[in-house]
Amino acid sequence: MENPKISFIGLGAMGQPMASNIVQKGTPLTVYDIDPARVEPVVVLGASGAASLAEALDGADIVITMLPATQQVEQVVLGPGGVLEHAKKGSILLEMSTIAPTGTDRIAKACADHGIGFVDAPVGRLAYHAQLGESLFMVGCDDDAVFEQVRPLLEAMGTTIHHCGGAGSGIRTKIVNNFMIISIVQITAEGLALAAKLGIDIAKLKEVNAGTTGTNGQFQFNFANKVLKGDTEPGFTIDLAHKDIGLALQAADEFRLGVPVGAAVHAVYGAARSGPYADKDFSALLEYACELGGVETPRLPDDTKPSMT
Repeated sequence: MENPKISFIGLGAMGQPMASNIVQKGTPLTVYDIDPARVEPVVVLGASGAASLAEALDGADIVITMLPATQQVEQVVLGPGGVLEHAKKGSILLEMSTIAPTGTDRIAKACADHGIGFVDAPVGRLAYHAQLGESLFMVGCDDDAVFEQVRPLLEAMGTTIHHCGGAGSGIRTKIVNNFMIISIVQITAEGLALAAKLGIDIAKLKEVNAGTTGTNGQFQFNFANKVLKGDTEPGFTIDLAHKDIGLALQAADEFRLGVPVGAAVHAVYGAARSGPYADKDFSALLEYACELGGVETPRLPDDTKPSMT
């Protein structure tokens, strides 16, 4: 495609910095979000803001969607006034949301039926990495030519691209990876709450943990950069983590696989999201665990640096 019109739909905690990186690296972009306040910062960088979904989709050659859940993606793609209604044959949908694999499959089939290229490319790493243009992508695509057309956009937003297989393989990889991450966050929160109860120096524990096979990016980087510094502003909310591990449990159930530890973790997130923790960063599970345990949430000294990027 020569000088394609590229439209980015969904400018949340991940979508806004991802779209911003595309613009800042010199690619013209039309952006839309149901919240106009999310559009303006990307427009300031040089994007064209659309006043409606229809305006954003009109004439688009490549549509990027980064939305909260399966329902929103299906509404934007399959619903009245959505992508399929506006898209021309030969255009491409780059779907980057974390949704149910069955939802991805429905969308991929609908795109194929309409002559539209489809790529699922859910995002790894955190909002912090999205802001730096250092995201990781797990890509599912049946057509190498279509993949190559979206590759420059992925390279503008991140540093690591894994082509996992055909359509739907990207989201399946993401679901499993998130299942492990979200579970690790919970066990890390419980471990640090126990350390606080036992009076252990958290900075020393971090140092010891970094040199053992028990080390993990949540303790060494995310917790060290967020809750252990007293910052629980969301990069990835407890509410969204609950949604994502629920997708993994749903997939496990559909394929008759028992995941009892995952089910227990899902229940903890469910309890945490019933109150004020829902919109906090998922590292705030440490504060929740300490609250339940009647212990003060530990903090790292201000000069402690995260050990992983």
